[in-house]
Amino acid sequence: MRTLKGPALFLAQFAGDEAPFNSWGAITKWAADCGYKGVQVPSWDGRLIDLDLAASSKDYCDTFKGEAAENGIEVTELSTHLQGQLVAVHPAYDTAFDGFAAPEVRGNPAARQAWAVDQVKKALTASRNMGIGAHVTFSGALAWPYVYPWPQRPAGLVETAFDELAARWQPLLDHADEMGVDVCYEIHPGEDLHDGITFEMFLERVNNHARANMLYDPSHYVLQALDYLDNIDIYHERIKMFHVKDAELNPTGRQGVYGGYQSWVNRAGRFRSLGDGQVDFGAVFSKLTQYDFDGWAVVEWECAMKHPEDGAREGAAFVRDHIIRVTEHAFDDFADGGTDQAANRKMLGLGE
Repeated sequence: MRTLKGPALFLAQFAGDEAPFNSWGAITKWAADCGYKGVQVPSWDGRLIDLDLAASSKDYCDTFKGEAAENGIEVTELSTHLQGQLVAVHPAYDTAFDGFAAPEVRGNPAARQAWAVDQVKKALTASRNMGIGAHVTFSGALAWPYVYPWPQRPAGLVETAFDELAARWQPLLDHADEMGVDVCYEIHPGEDLHDGITFEMFLERVNNHARANMLYDPSHYVLQALDYLDNIDIYHERIKMFHVKDAELNPTGRQGVYGGYQSWVNRAGRFRSLGDGQVDFGAVFSKLTQYDFDGWAVVEWECAMKHPEDGAREGAAFVRDHIIRVTEHAFDDFADGGTDQAANRKMLGLGE
């Protein structure tokens, strides 16, 4: 067993135009002051990282990591959540997602997809240049508008969507393999990969690609009424990344999982700051430790009520208190009788 690394913080929810959130040096110093040892970096945010340079220059990556290290921070992973979303976009979401792309490709779905694929490839190359072995992204979605089967889905619709999704990601997974980097899909509502079954459907179509893996975030499973602990038992060999995020689902006679189109604060299911929701993180950390998870515990702060800076500081302490420092020996070693094979055979009545 290995001790989980952490705490780390996903910076996407904190980057902004005001200090200390508007530059790489300042935000890593702030994260360290909050108690973090690492940060996960949103690769689309030019205030923090130049992705083109990171993909093309090892010197830039060394400087980037070195500046963080001076503040006591390690770069844990790069993220392409927004770019990965654009690898596969159903036309119903063209307008909603267009703002994720560079201005020159907006309004042109084919050009936008090509840009997104190039972005993910660059982030995988940058990960290699930084010596990072895992990368987080979204899968995108072609079938999501049809998640609830009304009207009845035509035969083959979902299968066709997943065939296309796999075809788009196969070259990226192959590139990830060349870079020595695992692609960790955040299993997330709104993505075609939103639960275990859909991940399996995708995995089958990419021929069980070794680089196709999961980011585990129990909050998304709470909001789907999915057993988030059993999920670890089933998929632990594919779980290569961990977002520590809390949530609660409190259905009423008026609303349930779908939320009735309400704002986050008024939904039956909502994200909460760590410790304020329903996730049993003691059990989560125990299972990940049991299965020898070799990654970072990364706080992704999202809460409809609490101030983000309070959530960040509390989150660092929360993760630190939940990380299990693994034992180097069994608790009952004091009773070890020092037996050997001959003694074992004798105890079993097998003679000499």
